[in-house]
Amino acid sequence: MSAVVDKFLRYVAIDTQSMEDQECYPSTKKQKVLGQMLEQELKEMGASEVSMDAYGYVTAVIPANTDKSIPALGLIAHMDTSPACSGRDISVQIIRNYDGGRILLNAESGETMGPEEFEDLNCYVGQDLITTDGTTLLGADDKAGVAEIMAAAEYLLTHPEVKHGKICIAFTPDEEVGRGTDFFDVEAFGADVAYTVDGGRLGELEYENFNAASARLTIHGVSIHPGSAKWKMKNSILVGMELQSMLPVFENPACTDGYEGFFHLDSFEGDVETTVMKYIVRDHDMDKFQQKKQRMQDIVEFLNRKYGEGTVELELKDSYFNMKEKVAPHQYLITIAEDCMKNLGITPIVTPIRGGTDGARLSFKGLPCPNLCSGGHNFHGRHEYICIQSMEKVVELLTGIVKAFEAQVGAER
Repeated sequence: MSAVVDKFLRYVAIDTQSMEDQECYPSTKKQKVLGQMLEQELKEMGASEVSMDAYGYVTAVIPANTDKSIPALGLIAHMDTSPACSGRDISVQIIRNYDGGRILLNAESGETMGPEEFEDLNCYVGQDLITTDGTTLLGADDKAGVAEIMAAAEYLLTHPEVKHGKICIAFTPDEEVGRGTDFFDVEAFGADVAYTVDGGRLGELEYENFNAASARLTIHGVSIHPGSAKWKMKNSILVGMELQSMLPVFENPACTDGYEGFFHLDSFEGDVETTVMKYIVRDHDMDKFQQKKQRMQDIVEFLNRKYGEGTVELELKDSYFNMKEKVAPHQYLITIAEDCMKNLGITPIVTPIRGGTDGARLSFKGLPCPNLCSGGHNFHGRHEYICIQSMEKVVELLTGIVKAFEAQVGAER
């Protein structure tokens, strides 16, 4: 078993699911269990300046071993897994030499998956896959990225003949709930530029992402016995349904792709008296993003005029912005990654992220940070899987980028 696979299997065995709407940081203490493991492993590898702080950030440095003037390079991944699906008691299975057919995930429940619904499986015939038993997510988002960075770090620390500049490593908590960089100290981290390793299929290279906001709507109704409710009852559930009907029908995730934005109703809970609706609002184009937020505000104002002031309360918060404007002045980050991929026989897939990463927020904190593939598929669900050969290629990609920084960027300086 390769080093990266061994690490990955150990990391996914630890439940690191983050939780929304928590005041503490990280949102779950169990994330620090993995953090402590990584901290210990980095020390045993011989990394320098290894620590885990009170917020759960694990950081380390691989010191430069060249005299060339090279920008300090950061490699970043997140430790938490999504709250969208259970990450507890993950039972993994390795499918050797995948034959292209349906994969039986769970004999007891009959849960399967195949290329009929997940066509990317066709790319992995003859290769080895890691899946779950169909009852939990796998956690490749982003423990694959963590394992790949750790394997690359181990390689660099045991091969001093590979010349490189300063390498800064960070593993963050709470990325999945949008708080991964809340307390990230960019200056203390010490990198000039960085990559997150938090993408999907092998070859993905991303430096554009959505502008994103969250919207929480609290709707206040009036409950009264239905037998005497005429012109007295105000059903908050129905007001919420009316609100949803006023949004563009086809501007939702199920009807959009590429650069198309959306309103996503993520949760809807309530009764006659009180209903709470949570949305995420996203668009790559800043003007369209602002228009979407304004539309939400206009709908709320209309409903308050119709049903009475204070009926609908809106809490609208920006989450992150498109990193493109911050990464574009450092285009060499993209060029180096593309060249390294091609040298390894990987076809670069430059695509906009229909979401966000820690890198988006870090880019606006002064650390240009495009996103690299980790090799996984079907994140946040029971059908998540990853190809072993893809993980091994990502480790080669990371070490290749480090070498290219020394050879190309160092030479230019």
